[in-house]
Amino acid sequence: MELFPDIQFYDYTKLETRITKGQLPANYHLTFSRAEDNDHKVDQVLEHTSAAVVFAGDALPDTWRGYPVIDGDEHDARFTDAGPGTIIGLLAKGRGKKDETGFVVNI
Repeated sequence: MELFPDIQFYDYTKLETRITKGQLPANYHLTFSRAEDNDHKVDQVLEHTSAAVVFAGDALPDTWRGYPVIDGDEHDARFTDAGPGTIIGLLAKGRGKKDETGFVVNI
C-alpha cells in the first residue's frame, strides 16, 4: 500500500485490533464486520471507523443503537462513506434470511 500511495485500498475485518491498534496507511480503509461473537466491540470500533451490520427484513432502520445507518448494498466503496460512527446496513440475502445464530440483526 505504501508503494502505491495514489491507490485507495479497502477491506473488511472482524478483528477490532486491526482498527483500534497501530497505524494504518493513509490509503487503507478498514470497515469492521459486526458478527454475533464481536458485537460487544462495535461501540469501541465506531470511534475509529464504520461497521457493517446485516439486518433482517425488507428495509434498513434509520439508526441502530443511536448510530446512523446507510445503505451498504448501494456500493462497496466504504472509504467514500461518512466516516467513523456510521453503520453500513446490509439486508440479509439467501440463507441469511433464515439465520438464527445472531449474525443477522432482527429489529
